[in-house]
Amino acid sequence: MDLEKPPAGPPAQPPVREPGGCLVVAIRLPVRIVVLVLVVPVRMVWDALVVLGRLLRDTVLRPLGRALLWLGKALFVWPSIGLWRYVVVPVGRALGWLGRVLLVVPVVWFYRSLLTPVGHGIAWLARGIGAGLTWVYARVLTPAGHAGRWLLKGIGAVLAAVGVGVCTGVAWLVRHLVVVPARWVHRWILAPVGRAIAWCARGAGRLLALLVTGVGLVLYWTARILVVLPALVLWRWVLAPVGRFLAVVAREVGDALGHAWRIAGRISRAVGLFLGTLFRWIFVEPVRWAYRTVLTPVGHVVRDAVLRPAAGAARSVGRATRQVLAAARETARQARADVRRMLFGESREPEAVGRREPSAAETRTLGRSTTALTKD
Repeated sequence: MDLEKPPAGPPAQPPVREPGGCLVVAIRLPVRIVVLVLVVPVRMVWDALVVLGRLLRDTVLRPLGRALLWLGKALFVWPSIGLWRYVVVPVGRALGWLGRVLLVVPVVWFYRSLLTPVGHGIAWLARGIGAGLTWVYARVLTPAGHAGRWLLKGIGAVLAAVGVGVCTGVAWLVRHLVVVPARWVHRWILAPVGRAIAWCARGAGRLLALLVTGVGLVLYWTARILVVLPALVLWRWVLAPVGRFLAVVAREVGDALGHAWRIAGRISRAVGLFLGTLFRWIFVEPVRWAYRTVLTPVGHVVRDAVLRPAAGAARSVGRATRQVLAAARETARQARADVRRMLFGESREPEAVGRREPSAAETRTLGRSTTALTKD
Protein backbone atom coordinates (compact mmCIF):
# COMPACT_ATOMS: atom_id res chain seq x y z
CA MET A 1 0.00 0.00 0.00
CA ASP A 2 1.31 3.40 -1.03
CA LEU A 3 0.89 5.68 2.02
CA GLU A 4 2.66 8.73 0.51
CA LYS A 5 0.59 11.36 -1.31
CA PRO A 6 1.57 12.22 -4.85
CA PRO A 7 3.03 15.72 -5.27
CA ALA A 8 0.51 18.44 -6.20
CA GLY A 9 0.62 20.12 -9.56
CA PRO A 10 0.87 18.90 -13.15
CA PRO A 11 2.94 15.82 -13.83
CA ALA A 12 6.56 16.41 -14.69
CA GLN A 13 7.24 16.29 -18.40
CA PRO A 14 10.15 14.25 -19.71
CA PRO A 15 13.12 16.27 -20.96
CA VAL A 16 12.99 17.16 -24.61
CA ARG A 17 15.69 15.44 -26.59
CA GLU A 18 17.10 16.99 -29.67
CA PRO A 19 16.58 14.96 -32.84
CA GLY A 20 19.55 13.29 -34.33
CA GLY A 21 22.03 10.59 -33.55
CA CYS A 22 25.75 10.25 -33.12
CA LEU A 23 26.36 11.64 -36.60
CA VAL A 24 24.58 14.86 -35.69
CA VAL A 25 26.54 15.16 -32.44
CA ALA A 26 29.81 14.46 -34.26
CA ILE A 27 29.07 17.16 -36.81
CA ARG A 28 27.67 19.75 -34.37
CA LEU A 29 30.68 20.42 -32.10
CA PRO A 30 33.43 21.05 -34.71
CA VAL A 31 31.04 23.03 -36.90
CA ARG A 32 30.09 25.29 -33.98
CA ILE A 33 33.72 25.81 -33.00
CA VAL A 34 34.78 26.71 -36.55
CA VAL A 35 31.76 28.96 -37.09
CA LEU A 36 32.33 30.74 -33.75
CA VAL A 37 35.97 31.43 -34.66
CA LEU A 38 34.87 32.81 -38.02
CA VAL A 39 31.85 34.79 -36.80
CA VAL A 40 33.36 36.60 -33.76
CA PRO A 41 35.52 39.05 -35.86
CA VAL A 42 32.60 39.63 -38.21
CA ARG A 43 30.23 40.39 -35.31
CA MET A 44 32.74 42.74 -33.67
CA VAL A 45 33.27 44.58 -36.96
CA TRP A 46 29.50 44.72 -37.41
CA ASP A 47 28.94 46.17 -33.91
CA ALA A 48 31.71 48.72 -34.48
CA LEU A 49 30.12 49.75 -37.77
CA VAL A 50 26.71 50.01 -36.05
CA VAL A 51 28.13 52.28 -33.34
CA LEU A 52 29.98 54.35 -35.92
CA GLY A 53 26.85 54.60 -38.06
CA ARG A 54 24.73 55.74 -35.10
CA LEU A 55 27.36 58.31 -34.14
CA LEU A 56 27.56 59.52 -37.74
CA ARG A 57 23.75 59.67 -37.95
CA ASP A 58 23.37 61.65 -34.71
CA THR A 59 26.28 64.04 -35.21
CA VAL A 60 26.49 64.52 -38.99
CA LEU A 61 23.60 63.18 -41.03
CA ARG A 62 20.70 64.39 -38.88
CA PRO A 63 22.01 68.01 -38.55
CA LEU A 64 22.94 67.94 -42.23
CA GLY A 65 19.47 66.67 -43.10
CA ARG A 66 17.84 69.39 -41.00
CA ALA A 67 20.05 72.01 -42.63
CA LEU A 68 19.22 70.68 -46.10
CA LEU A 69 15.52 70.60 -45.17
CA TRP A 70 15.65 74.21 -44.01
CA LEU A 71 17.63 75.17 -47.12
CA GLY A 72 15.11 73.38 -49.34
CA LYS A 73 12.26 75.20 -47.62
CA ALA A 74 14.08 78.51 -47.96
CA LEU A 75 14.92 77.96 -51.63
CA PHE A 76 11.79 76.19 -52.90
CA VAL A 77 8.87 75.97 -50.46
CA TRP A 78 8.74 79.51 -49.09
CA PRO A 79 9.33 81.18 -52.52
CA SER A 80 6.66 78.90 -54.00
CA ILE A 81 4.21 79.81 -51.22
CA GLY A 82 4.98 83.51 -51.67
CA LEU A 83 4.66 83.23 -55.46
CA TRP A 84 1.36 81.38 -55.11
CA ARG A 85 -0.04 83.69 -52.43
CA TYR A 86 1.09 87.06 -53.74
CA VAL A 87 1.36 86.51 -57.53
CA VAL A 88 -0.61 83.53 -58.82
CA VAL A 89 -3.73 83.99 -56.68
CA PRO A 90 -4.12 87.76 -57.38
CA VAL A 91 -3.36 87.24 -61.08
CA GLY A 92 -5.85 84.35 -61.19
CA ARG A 93 -8.53 86.43 -59.49
CA ALA A 94 -7.86 89.32 -61.88
CA LEU A 95 -8.01 86.99 -64.90
CA GLY A 96 -11.22 85.40 -63.54
CA TRP A 97 -12.84 88.81 -63.10
CA LEU A 98 -11.63 89.90 -66.55
CA GLY A 99 -12.92 86.68 -68.15
CA ARG A 100 -16.26 87.10 -66.42
CA VAL A 101 -16.58 90.70 -67.54
CA LEU A 102 -15.34 90.11 -71.12
CA LEU A 103 -16.76 86.64 -71.85
CA VAL A 104 -19.38 85.39 -69.42
CA VAL A 105 -21.49 88.53 -69.16
CA PRO A 106 -21.61 89.16 -72.99
CA VAL A 107 -22.32 85.49 -73.69
CA VAL A 108 -25.13 85.40 -71.10
CA TRP A 109 -26.60 88.63 -72.53
CA PHE A 110 -26.34 87.27 -76.10
CA TYR A 111 -28.01 84.01 -75.02
CA ARG A 112 -30.82 85.73 -73.15
CA SER A 113 -31.45 88.59 -75.57
CA LEU A 114 -30.89 86.95 -78.98
CA LEU A 115 -30.61 83.16 -78.95
CA THR A 116 -33.56 82.52 -76.63
CA PRO A 117 -36.13 84.54 -78.73
CA VAL A 118 -34.76 83.05 -81.96
CA GLY A 119 -34.97 79.56 -80.44
CA HIS A 120 -38.58 80.15 -79.34
CA GLY A 121 -39.49 81.34 -82.85
CA ILE A 122 -37.83 78.31 -84.47
CA ALA A 123 -39.62 76.00 -82.01
CA TRP A 124 -43.00 77.64 -82.82
CA LEU A 125 -42.32 77.29 -86.55
CA ALA A 126 -41.28 73.64 -86.12
CA ARG A 127 -44.48 72.94 -84.16
CA GLY A 128 -46.54 74.49 -86.99
CA ILE A 129 -44.73 72.47 -89.64
CA GLY A 130 -45.18 69.29 -87.56
CA ALA A 131 -48.90 69.95 -87.19
CA GLY A 132 -49.19 70.46 -90.98
CA LEU A 133 -47.29 67.25 -91.71
CA THR A 134 -49.50 65.38 -89.22
CA TRP A 135 -52.63 66.64 -90.96
CA VAL A 136 -51.25 65.62 -94.38
CA TYR A 137 -50.35 62.16 -93.05
CA ALA A 138 -53.73 61.65 -91.39
CA ARG A 139 -55.97 63.15 -94.14
CA VAL A 140 -54.09 62.32 -97.35
CA LEU A 141 -51.42 59.63 -97.05
CA THR A 142 -53.37 57.24 -94.79
CA PRO A 143 -56.43 56.92 -97.11
CA ALA A 144 -54.15 56.57 -100.11
CA GLY A 145 -52.21 53.80 -98.34
CA HIS A 146 -55.40 51.92 -97.43
CA ALA A 147 -56.59 52.10 -101.03
CA GLY A 148 -53.23 50.83 -102.34
CA ARG A 149 -53.21 47.99 -99.83
CA TRP A 150 -56.75 46.89 -100.93
CA LEU A 151 -55.70 46.96 -104.57
CA LEU A 152 -52.55 44.94 -103.87
CA LYS A 153 -54.56 42.36 -101.92
CA GLY A 154 -56.86 41.85 -104.92
CA ILE A 155 -53.92 41.46 -107.31
CA GLY A 156 -52.24 39.03 -104.89
CA ALA A 157 -55.37 36.89 -104.63
CA VAL A 158 -55.59 36.58 -108.43
CA LEU A 159 -51.90 35.70 -108.71
CA ALA A 160 -52.23 33.15 -105.88
CA ALA A 161 -55.12 31.40 -107.62
CA VAL A 162 -53.07 31.15 -110.81
CA GLY A 163 -49.88 30.12 -109.01
CA VAL A 164 -51.45 27.24 -107.01
CA GLY A 165 -52.17 25.25 -110.12
CA VAL A 166 -48.74 25.89 -111.58
CA CYS A 167 -47.00 24.94 -108.32
CA THR A 168 -49.03 21.72 -108.04
CA GLY A 169 -47.95 20.59 -111.49
CA VAL A 170 -44.32 21.46 -110.90
CA ALA A 171 -44.34 19.61 -107.56
CA TRP A 172 -45.78 16.44 -109.21
CA LEU A 173 -43.09 16.50 -111.91
CA VAL A 174 -40.27 17.10 -109.35
CA ARG A 175 -41.50 14.24 -107.16
CA HIS A 176 -41.70 11.64 -109.98
CA LEU A 177 -38.63 12.79 -111.87
CA VAL A 178 -36.20 13.59 -108.96
CA VAL A 179 -37.33 12.42 -105.51
CA VAL A 180 -38.43 8.86 -106.35
CA PRO A 181 -35.25 7.98 -108.34
CA ALA A 182 -33.03 9.56 -105.67
CA ARG A 183 -34.74 7.54 -102.92
CA TRP A 184 -34.29 4.30 -104.92
CA VAL A 185 -30.58 5.04 -105.51
CA HIS A 186 -30.05 5.75 -101.81
CA ARG A 187 -31.85 2.62 -100.62
CA TRP A 188 -30.36 0.05 -103.02
CA ILE A 189 -26.92 1.46 -103.89
CA LEU A 190 -25.53 4.11 -101.45
CA ALA A 191 -26.67 2.51 -98.18
CA PRO A 192 -25.12 -0.99 -98.83
CA VAL A 193 -21.88 0.57 -100.07
CA GLY A 194 -21.71 2.82 -96.97
CA ARG A 195 -22.31 -0.14 -94.61
CA ALA A 196 -19.49 -2.08 -96.28
CA ILE A 197 -17.12 0.87 -96.01
CA ALA A 198 -18.03 1.37 -92.32
CA TRP A 199 -17.43 -2.35 -91.54
CA CYS A 200 -14.00 -2.17 -93.22
CA ALA A 201 -13.13 1.02 -91.31
CA ARG A 202 -14.11 -0.59 -87.97
CA GLY A 203 -11.91 -3.62 -88.74
CA ALA A 204 -8.97 -1.42 -89.70
CA GLY A 205 -9.46 0.65 -86.51
CA ARG A 206 -9.45 -2.46 -84.30
CA LEU A 207 -6.31 -3.76 -86.03
CA LEU A 208 -4.60 -0.38 -85.62
CA ALA A 209 -5.62 -0.24 -81.93
CA LEU A 210 -4.12 -3.71 -81.33
CA LEU A 211 -0.87 -2.65 -83.02
CA VAL A 212 -0.68 0.62 -81.03
CA THR A 213 -1.40 -1.21 -77.76
CA GLY A 214 1.35 -3.75 -78.43
CA VAL A 215 3.88 -1.07 -79.36
CA GLY A 216 2.89 0.97 -76.26
CA LEU A 217 3.35 -2.04 -73.94
CA VAL A 218 6.75 -2.74 -75.45
CA LEU A 219 7.84 0.90 -75.07
CA TYR A 220 6.42 1.09 -71.52
CA TRP A 221 8.33 -1.94 -70.26
CA THR A 222 11.47 -0.87 -72.11
CA ALA A 223 11.34 2.61 -70.51
CA ARG A 224 10.48 1.10 -67.11
CA ILE A 225 13.42 -1.31 -67.20
CA LEU A 226 15.97 1.05 -68.75
CA VAL A 227 14.99 4.41 -67.15
CA VAL A 228 12.52 4.19 -64.26
CA LEU A 229 14.07 1.36 -62.24
CA PRO A 230 17.66 2.75 -62.43
CA ALA A 231 16.38 6.25 -61.55
CA LEU A 232 14.41 4.83 -58.60
CA VAL A 233 17.47 2.90 -57.37
CA LEU A 234 19.64 6.03 -57.78
CA TRP A 235 17.12 8.16 -55.85
CA ARG A 236 16.49 5.63 -53.08
CA TRP A 237 20.06 4.49 -52.41
CA VAL A 238 22.21 7.51 -53.49
CA LEU A 239 20.41 10.83 -53.72
CA ALA A 240 18.10 10.47 -50.70
CA PRO A 241 20.90 9.56 -48.23
CA VAL A 242 23.16 12.27 -49.62
CA GLY A 243 20.29 14.76 -49.39
CA ARG A 244 19.54 13.80 -45.79
CA PHE A 245 23.23 14.16 -44.91
CA LEU A 246 23.44 17.55 -46.60
CA ALA A 247 20.20 18.64 -44.87
CA VAL A 248 21.66 17.65 -41.49
CA VAL A 249 24.89 19.51 -42.28
CA ALA A 250 22.97 22.60 -43.48
CA ARG A 251 20.71 22.57 -40.39
CA GLU A 252 23.67 22.24 -38.06
CA VAL A 253 25.55 24.99 -39.88
CA GLY A 254 22.50 27.27 -39.59
CA ASP A 255 22.10 26.49 -35.87
CA ALA A 256 25.82 26.99 -35.39
CA LEU A 257 25.64 30.36 -37.14
CA GLY A 258 22.76 31.43 -34.89
CA HIS A 259 24.54 30.33 -31.70
CA ALA A 260 27.83 31.81 -32.86
CA TRP A 261 26.15 35.12 -33.75
CA ARG A 262 24.55 35.37 -30.31
CA ILE A 263 27.74 34.37 -28.49
CA ALA A 264 29.74 36.78 -30.65
CA GLY A 265 27.28 39.52 -29.72
CA ARG A 266 27.88 38.86 -26.04
CA ILE A 267 31.64 38.79 -26.61
CA SER A 268 31.44 42.00 -28.63
CA ARG A 269 29.34 43.61 -25.89
CA ALA A 270 31.87 42.58 -23.25
CA VAL A 271 34.75 43.93 -25.37
CA GLY A 272 32.80 47.15 -25.96
CA LEU A 273 32.13 47.54 -22.22
CA PHE A 274 35.81 46.90 -21.48
CA LEU A 275 36.93 49.46 -24.06
CA GLY A 276 34.32 51.94 -22.82
CA THR A 277 35.45 51.46 -19.21
CA LEU A 278 39.09 51.77 -20.26
CA PHE A 279 38.32 54.96 -22.22
CA ARG A 280 36.37 56.33 -19.24
CA TRP A 281 39.18 55.65 -16.77
CA ILE A 282 41.90 56.90 -19.13
CA PHE A 283 40.22 60.04 -20.55
CA VAL A 284 36.83 60.83 -19.02
CA GLU A 285 37.65 60.44 -15.32
CA PRO A 286 40.90 62.50 -15.50
CA VAL A 287 39.05 65.23 -17.43
CA ARG A 288 36.18 65.13 -14.92
CA TRP A 289 38.64 65.21 -11.98
CA ALA A 290 40.50 68.14 -13.55
CA TYR A 291 37.20 69.95 -14.17
CA ARG A 292 35.92 69.37 -10.63
CA THR A 293 39.15 69.95 -8.69
CA VAL A 294 40.94 72.52 -10.84
CA LEU A 295 38.76 74.32 -13.33
CA THR A 296 35.66 74.69 -11.12
CA PRO A 297 37.52 76.37 -8.17
CA VAL A 298 39.49 78.54 -10.60
CA GLY A 299 36.22 79.48 -12.32
CA HIS A 300 34.59 80.29 -8.98
CA VAL A 301 37.57 82.43 -7.99
CA VAL A 302 37.52 84.22 -11.35
CA ARG A 303 33.76 84.69 -11.04
CA ASP A 304 33.92 86.02 -7.48
CA ALA A 305 37.09 88.07 -7.85
CA VAL A 306 36.85 89.40 -11.39
CA LEU A 307 33.53 88.87 -13.14
CA ARG A 308 31.13 89.88 -10.36
CA PRO A 309 33.04 93.09 -9.45
CA ALA A 310 33.36 93.91 -13.13
CA ALA A 311 29.62 93.31 -13.60
CA GLY A 312 28.82 95.47 -10.52
CA ALA A 313 31.08 98.22 -11.81
CA ALA A 314 29.48 98.00 -15.24
CA ARG A 315 26.00 98.20 -13.67
CA SER A 316 27.12 101.20 -11.54
CA VAL A 317 28.53 102.92 -14.61
CA GLY A 318 25.32 102.22 -16.50
CA ARG A 319 23.20 103.51 -13.64
CA ALA A 320 25.33 106.69 -13.35
CA THR A 321 25.17 107.16 -17.11
CA ARG A 322 21.37 106.82 -17.09
CA GLN A 323 21.13 109.35 -14.22
CA VAL A 324 23.40 111.81 -16.06
CA LEU A 325 21.35 111.41 -19.24
CA ALA A 326 18.09 111.89 -17.31
CA ALA A 327 19.49 115.03 -15.66
CA ALA A 328 20.66 116.32 -19.05
CA ARG A 329 17.20 115.67 -20.55
CA GLU A 330 15.52 117.47 -17.62
CA THR A 331 17.92 120.43 -17.98
CA ALA A 332 17.24 120.62 -21.71
CA ARG A 333 13.47 120.47 -21.06
CA GLN A 334 13.72 123.34 -18.50
CA ALA A 335 15.84 125.38 -20.92
CA ARG A 336 13.28 124.92 -23.70
CA ALA A 337 10.49 125.92 -21.31
CA ASP A 338 12.40 129.09 -20.27
CA VAL A 339 13.06 130.02 -23.88
CA ARG A 340 9.39 129.50 -24.79
CA ARG A 341 8.32 131.59 -21.76
CA MET A 342 10.73 134.39 -22.76
CA LEU A 343 9.49 134.43 -26.34
CA PHE A 344 5.76 133.86 -25.97
CA GLY A 345 5.04 134.76 -22.34
CA GLU A 346 3.19 132.78 -19.71
CA SER A 347 0.54 130.38 -20.92
CA ARG A 348 -3.01 130.99 -19.76
CA GLU A 349 -4.43 128.71 -17.09
CA PRO A 350 -7.70 126.99 -18.10
CA GLU A 351 -10.74 128.49 -16.37
CA ALA A 352 -12.64 126.27 -13.98
CA VAL A 353 -16.07 125.19 -15.23
CA GLY A 354 -18.90 124.69 -12.77
CA ARG A 355 -19.99 121.14 -12.54
CA ARG A 356 -23.43 119.96 -11.49
CA GLU A 357 -22.02 116.78 -10.00
CA PRO A 358 -20.71 117.08 -6.38
CA SER A 359 -17.03 116.72 -5.77
CA ALA A 360 -15.47 113.92 -3.86
CA ALA A 361 -15.63 115.90 -0.59
CA GLU A 362 -19.34 116.77 -1.07
CA THR A 363 -21.10 113.59 -1.92
CA ARG A 364 -24.82 113.08 -2.30
CA THR A 365 -26.91 112.33 0.80
CA LEU A 366 -30.49 111.44 1.39
CA GLY A 367 -31.03 113.63 4.52
CA ARG A 368 -29.55 116.86 3.01
CA SER A 369 -30.57 118.89 0.02
CA THR A 370 -27.11 118.85 -1.53
CA THR A 371 -27.91 116.73 -4.53
CA ALA A 372 -26.99 117.77 -8.04
CA LEU A 373 -30.54 118.98 -8.79
CA THR A 374 -31.02 121.24 -5.68
CA LYS A 375 -27.48 122.55 -5.35
CA ASP A 376 -27.01 126.22 -6.31
